[in-house]
Amino acid sequence: MVSIFNQQWEKIALSDGFIAALDQSGGSTPKALEIYGIHPSDYDSDSMMYETVHKMRSRIVTSPCFNGERILAAILFEDTLHRDINGLNSANYLWQEKNVVPLIKVDKGLLDESDGVQLMKPMPELNGLLTLAKNKQVFGTKMRSVIKAANNEGIIQLVNQQFTVAKEIISAGLVPIIEPEVDIHADDKSDIESLLRAALLNELNALTADQTVMLKLTLPNQTNFYQNCISHSNVLRVVALSGGYDRSEANQKLTANQGMIASFSRALTEGLRHQLNDVEFNQQLDNSIEAIFLASQT
Repeated sequence: MVSIFNQQWEKIALSDGFIAALDQSGGSTPKALEIYGIHPSDYDSDSMMYETVHKMRSRIVTSPCFNGERILAAILFEDTLHRDINGLNSANYLWQEKNVVPLIKVDKGLLDESDGVQLMKPMPELNGLLTLAKNKQVFGTKMRSVIKAANNEGIIQLVNQQFTVAKEIISAGLVPIIEPEVDIHADDKSDIESLLRAALLNELNALTADQTVMLKLTLPNQTNFYQNCISHSNVLRVVALSGGYDRSEANQKLTANQGMIASFSRALTEGLRHQLNDVEFNQQLDNSIEAIFLASQT
C-alpha cells in the first residue's frame, strides 16, 4: 500500500497545478484582512484576529472550486494547524476532503537587515512543530528570508542558513520549501538573482542523493533564469511567489518561465471580499484559480 507521504509526493511531482499560499502570519494578517474588507477596528485582540483570518481561510478552502484538480498543495500558518475546518483538523481536511497536500510555514519572521539581507529569526521550537506536522500528515514546510541588495557575502550567508535548516527538516521526514525572496523593487535585482542562483546551485550540489528540497523564488528579470535549479536532481519543484506583483503581471511573468509553477498568496486572494455573497465569492475565487492554474502549465 502506498503511504500518504508517497501519494503526496507523486501529486506534487507529477500533477499539473499550483500551490496556494494561505500562511499569512502575525505581521501580515492585518493587511490581508483589510484587503479582504475587515478593518483592524473590527477585532480587538490577537486571538480574535487569528479567529477572523481562520474564517477567511476556511471560506476559501471550503469553496467548491478549491480542490486538488487545479491546486497541488496549500501552505498553512502554524496557528491553522491547531484549528479545524468542518470538524476535521485543517491539514486533514485539505488532504482527505480536497486532495490538496498540506504544507506548513515554520519560520518566525525576519531579523533586521544586515549585509543587504534579512535572515530568519531563530526557531527554537522547530523540532516540536515538525513533530506536530508529521503527526498531522503534513508533507512539507516553507521558510522565508529576504534579499534586498546584491551583497554576495550576505546572500551566501542567507542561502546557507536556509539549507542548514532545510537539512533538519529533511531529517524529520518532511520536504522543505526554501524561499529566499528577492525584493522586486531592488535597483540591482538582476545582479541579486545572479548571485542567488550561484549560491543555490552551490548548496544544491552539496546535497546527498536522498536530500530533496523545493525552491520558492521571486519571478526573475531574465526569462527561464532558474532552469538549472528546476532540472536539478535534488529539487522536487520550483515555485514562484508573486512578491508584490498583481495577479495579472505575476501570471504573465510566470507563463514566460518554463517549469515554474505558482505559489501565490496576495495574487490568489486578489478581489476576494468579506462582503461578497457565496456565489460572488466562489466565482471570483474560481476565476483567480483558473488564471493561476493556466499560467502554471507552461
